[in-house]
Amino acid sequence: MSDRAVFDCMIYLQAVANGVGPAFACFRSVDQGLVKLCVSAEVLAEVGNVLTRPRLQAKFPRLTQERAQAFINNINAKAVMIAAVPREFSLPRDPDDEPDLNLAIAARAKNTW
Repeated sequence: MSDRAVFDCMIYLQAVANGVGPAFACFRSVDQGLVKLCVSAEVLAEVGNVLTRPRLQAKFPRLTQERAQAFINNINAKAVMIAAVPREFSLPRDPDDEPDLNLAIAARAKNTW
């Protein structure tokens, strides 16, 4: 059984926009079954929002609507959806990271990137 992992939105963006490097290697680990990616509806909504921002798509030519949608479809096919993610942890200095941290707690993830 592979360890469970939660990725920060920046990892998703860097992996789609670049296609090489450490962020892409994280998703290669998911594809190879080395880690089991855990997601929640809230995290997927944030990822979808970020990957389809026109400003970011203009900055990263590889980040097209089609590539973003294919990437999200791949995540949906391979990730473990954690339906109920209680708010166990708050992070006043960076509340945007709370969904990822609470997902990691709910998923009992060993890795959070």
